[in-house]
Amino acid sequence: MTISRRDFLRYCGLSTAAVFSSQFALVREALANPLAPSVIWLHGSSCTGCSVSFLNRISDSGPFTIKEVLTQSVNLIYHATLMTPAGDPAVAELKRVYDSGNYVLVLEGGVPTAFGGGPCIVYSLHGQETTYQQAVQEMAARALKIVCVGTCASFGGIPASGSNPTGVMGVHDLTGQPTINISGCPANPDWVVWAIVQILTNTPVILDSDNRPVDLYGKYLSGASAPSFIHDKCARNSSVNPAALALATSFSDCNGHCLRNLGCRGPVTKARCDGCWNIKATDSSIPATDLWRANSCISVNAPCNGCVEKTFPGPQSFYDLYS
Repeated sequence: MTISRRDFLRYCGLSTAAVFSSQFALVREALANPLAPSVIWLHGSSCTGCSVSFLNRISDSGPFTIKEVLTQSVNLIYHATLMTPAGDPAVAELKRVYDSGNYVLVLEGGVPTAFGGGPCIVYSLHGQETTYQQAVQEMAARALKIVCVGTCASFGGIPASGSNPTGVMGVHDLTGQPTINISGCPANPDWVVWAIVQILTNTPVILDSDNRPVDLYGKYLSGASAPSFIHDKCARNSSVNPAALALATSFSDCNGHCLRNLGCRGPVTKARCDGCWNIKATDSSIPATDLWRANSCISVNAPCNGCVEKTFPGPQSFYDLYS
């Protein structure tokens, strides 16, 4: 199956509309430019869940696969999970683009630094293996922009938790290079598209202290002056919604109740999960106060686990009190 540039632009329109991008006309112009940068997507210590998240977002509304979009509409040079070429031919093309310096580097997964980076070999060429650490350090130095997809690439995430025997680090901490961190476990696919759109259209991206776009991690959908934390805009918070039910005391009876006492990290988590995950549901079993966030974690009675934050997953249980 082939996909036209028009279909890709339609997908970008659906995705960027979800995060209020007003630059769609510029995207059309950027993608029509034969000199537009290539995209190199490398995987380190992770579950590849962010790629799966991206794939699921596309299959929900068409085009049907990320391969159709990225290999035929933008110049995706390397993505180990999705590309057709393999082995030396694939890596040779990656090296060609690396030499040109005209590429956006997308990184998924934390970077193991123990044992000379040996826990993660990202590719080999002519029998010579390259670790993810080496590839990240070399390619980040020449990239036009670096996008870290997911909490693992952004901060280390689950691979860096606990005793961290492989010495996993986030990309920025390793390289010192400026990054755009699209954190989340997994990353929201619309947010990934948003970041790439900003790069293609040369739109400045304001970042917070953790190199995350303020537009995605520090605002309401409606504007810049609203509270930042998920709890501050949650319909289960009685300060936001006077009709909200009392604090939940158990998972057996928590529909419509604030989950703060069940370990919800919403009071310390900055993200625009409201309205930005998939589609709005109309399931009658979901409390009316939660329809606006019908596909978020909280709407299905799962406390926010703070997966976008640098501290994720944290030393405590997901169900301990957030404080």
